[in-house]
Amino acid sequence: MTTTYPAPMPASPSSLPPLSVDIAIVGGGLVGLTLAAALRPSGLRVAVIEAQTPEGAASRQRAYAFSPTSADIMKGLGLWPQVGPKICHFQQVRLSDGDHPEVVKFSPQDLGDESVFYGAEHGVLMEALQGAVQAAANIHYLSESTLTVTERHGERVVGTLTTPEGTRTLDAALVVAADGKQSPLRRQANIDAFGWQYWQSCITTVLEPEGDHQSTAYERFWPSGPFAILPLPGGRCQVVWTSPHEEAQAILNLPEAEFMAELERRYGSQMGKLKRLTPPALFPVQLMQCDRYIQPRLALVGDAAHSCHPVGGQGLNMGLRDAAALAEVLTAAHHKGQDLGAVTVLRRYERWRRWENWVILSFTDTLTRSFSNQIAPIVALRRTGLWVLTHVSPLRHLALRLMTGRLGRVPKLALAGRRQS
Repeated sequence: MTTTYPAPMPASPSSLPPLSVDIAIVGGGLVGLTLAAALRPSGLRVAVIEAQTPEGAASRQRAYAFSPTSADIMKGLGLWPQVGPKICHFQQVRLSDGDHPEVVKFSPQDLGDESVFYGAEHGVLMEALQGAVQAAANIHYLSESTLTVTERHGERVVGTLTTPEGTRTLDAALVVAADGKQSPLRRQANIDAFGWQYWQSCITTVLEPEGDHQSTAYERFWPSGPFAILPLPGGRCQVVWTSPHEEAQAILNLPEAEFMAELERRYGSQMGKLKRLTPPALFPVQLMQCDRYIQPRLALVGDAAHSCHPVGGQGLNMGLRDAAALAEVLTAAHHKGQDLGAVTVLRRYERWRRWENWVILSFTDTLTRSFSNQIAPIVALRRTGLWVLTHVSPLRHLALRLMTGRLGRVPKLALAGRRQS
């Protein structure tokens, strides 16, 4: 399918010399930077175009459940010595249905790894990735910049790059949209998406419990929605608390003492008294899967291509596997002298990642819907499922491999990182 872009914009009087690259990555968040870092050894000329300052892009107060496969990607990039000591290594993940006594316990032995998951803060990951990208000779890191794609000429995409120094023309064989859920590039390309807004919103905040979190993560399913506790370095924890929209907004508006009392009801007393370290933040929850991840000269990665419910902490991990997979496909195509923006090349990435992401999207949606209700047959079925996961270890191992990205096709970058462990 051919995309028609608006007519070229006239050059500004302060225009800078044109910039010609092989790949232009729009979005310098975790997924866009991971793609750029993975392309360092390829010999390709890359531009990363980020609208914020580096400090602004790294300042988001957020932590993630970081999977072992994502850790392997960081190891493959050579960044684990910088990242590993600054994140929390989960020694256990406990999954339960509210106050029901059956608790599924995932341990590193279930996966054959050093940790079940990791608690990784946004700033720690961004610092490592920004440093790697800014130090690479073949990558232009352009902060406080935007790209407006204006036209296509044969095997090149042409756009207007606006930077603090002025405007310049940029041309590339391929543009990668790593520009988030509201992706302007996706909308400009008229790529449709399937999905829906959930009836829930998510509250996040960072706490300091009185007791030791013992590197244990919790995912408790309440009728109102899942409630997750992610351990962080320094004895801190991040809470990811999902409730129906109106209830979540009402909780967010409570005075701090009442907010903490409501939180402690779900959190439990296993870690003693809780102290809130950051103001709570609220964001809506949605499922989204694009009809396609590619067009001629365009590829979508991360939240620009898909979005899922936060249950199970899958969102960022899916995006990092997108980045590693696309880097692998593009590097192989470059070594064979193939056109990086051709559909025949980009479809290899789409076939790989779109199906695997569908599996995760379906899995998280099923979890949310089956646990966020009190219909008696479903309650009985899900509690039977928890019993089976507890007592049938091969099924527990299989479920953990799915949640950690170890099922399906694993990017070579992750396999290389795992061999370093």
